Amino acid sequence: MSEGLHLIVYLLYYNLILLRMIFNEEHKTQPITKAQVNEAFKKVRTNGGSPGVDGQTIGEIVENPRKYLYPLWNRMASGSYFPKPVKEVLIPKGKGKMRPLGIPTVIDRIAQHVIATQLEAMVDSSFSPNSFGYRPGKSAHDALTQCRNHCLRYSWVIDLDIKGFYDNIDHGLLLQAVRHHTLQKHILLYVERWLKTSVQRKDGILHQPKGKGTPQGGVIARCWPISLWILCLINGWQGSILTLNLNAMLMILWYTATILQKLFLS
Repeated sequence: MSEGLHLIVYLLYYNLILLRMIFNEEHKTQPITKAQVNEAFKKVRTNGGSPGVDGQTIGEIVENPRKYLYPLWNRMASGSYFPKPVKEVLIPKGKGKMRPLGIPTVIDRIAQHVIATQLEAMVDSSFSPNSFGYRPGKSAHDALTQCRNHCLRYSWVIDLDIKGFYDNIDHGLLLQAVRHHTLQKHILLYVERWLKTSVQRKDGILHQPKGKGTPQGGVIARCWPISLWILCLINGWQGSILTLNLNAMLMILWYTATILQKLFLS
């Protein structure tokens, strides 16, 4: 057999091995499929949004999805995906104050959607009918409608806000809340990595969280782990009230970190 033929056979064999690696999902260490990554990208594309620290746009991925989505799936499914820093953007909050928002890269938003969708399926049934924050099929308008209905029926309203909620949330306690609903290693792995992701400020300096706080704006940050935290707090608080056997009823409506508590006496 000539040297040229040997080379051709070798290249064919090598390419067959590569194709097998690309299309075989059975030997990955984490239960994440290419179909889940593709569906997550569709959600990110629909939601839109600006680029993160790498400057990559949604349009770039649309033009060549395989170039970007396959490597993302490969890393997530093997447990080797690490998010890039979150880009901090300041927006007006009112009264001259500014609210920091965290903008993950487009690729990281896709990764977050993969995990958030899995976690959502596990925990959504645990939430109160009065919970509206970032739940499928529910919106802020639904929360306002229910608030209006209760305000027409009852006479006591207490409106409150958790000050610095995203800045001070404890990572250890938040992970405990996630573990309460799932022990799937890949979910815990990536939620913890997102909590530890550094934040790149306007001056380019990276801020590393030290056991507390999470940027407000990412899919995971605004979605299920945060909602789980609120769920645990509210359920525990309601349980304490009920053990006192007070002659009162509690109606709680919450939308993300802002809580509208309606207390009406019988």
